[in-house]
Amino acid sequence: VAPARFAFRDEGGDDVPFLAPQVEGPVRRARSFSRDEAAFLLAATTRTAKLTMPSPPSMHFWTGSGFIARGAYPSEEAYFADLIAIYRDEIAELAAVGVRYLQLDDVPLAMLCDPDLRAALEVDGEDPGRRVNQYIDLMNACLRGRGDVSVGLHMCRGNFKGRWLTDGGYDFVAERLFNELDVDVFLVEYDTPRAGDFAPLRFLPPDKSAILGLVSSKDPALEGMDELRRRIDEAGRFAPLDRLGISPQCGFASVASGNPVAPEDQTAKLRLVVETAAKVWR
Repeated sequence: VAPARFAFRDEGGDDVPFLAPQVEGPVRRARSFSRDEAAFLLAATTRTAKLTMPSPPSMHFWTGSGFIARGAYPSEEAYFADLIAIYRDEIAELAAVGVRYLQLDDVPLAMLCDPDLRAALEVDGEDPGRRVNQYIDLMNACLRGRGDVSVGLHMCRGNFKGRWLTDGGYDFVAERLFNELDVDVFLVEYDTPRAGDFAPLRFLPPDKSAILGLVSSKDPALEGMDELRRRIDEAGRFAPLDRLGISPQCGFASVASGNPVAPEDQTAKLRLVVETAAKVWR
């Protein structure tokens, strides 16, 4: 690991640094990293089980040019080739044991929506637009040949003890991402003004859906159903309601330390999501 080039922040403006992966040598898949969890989940329910894993861009973005230690790979493309092989093999094994719904949790693409972060990357000689295209191509390559496995992409601005990494609406990535990325559904954070407005949903193509993360996993305060319904109606101006849904904006415990939301708060928020969905989509 190495220090990340970003930091988590909170409402008070305090920054919290964190460590991120760094490639020290060639990467290989020695064994499945989620088959055991998949087998447990599939045995515990008769409903469609969703398995989540970090997105391929999350295995690259954090430390910039220093991500690949000197001599580990001749180029980013060579590293990506090995990463693609790992994801393809993992997804094929999961499909073989019965996984039919996979969610990739992605932070880099949501972070690239932040104009201040893009400006900082450009100062370092990095092209944010090229990164978006590169990451879309990377994920498409990882997902190619997945068979009948449905895939969702969850876009997150960071979730650590109630803190986040960046601000910015989806405008910078929406048209390319919604139309070029080969996934079935986008799970998009919309719990605070940091996520911008719903206008980017106008780029959502007819064969894909968007789940609106309107309920916060960072804040214990319970949202009001009337406000949630108003915001869903607002989103419906840009994409048909039959291709929209509602969920919490992220997991309640993205890391072991979790968020400042008690179990009873989580239960209340999940109940609110279900009840709101029943009202809106009957």
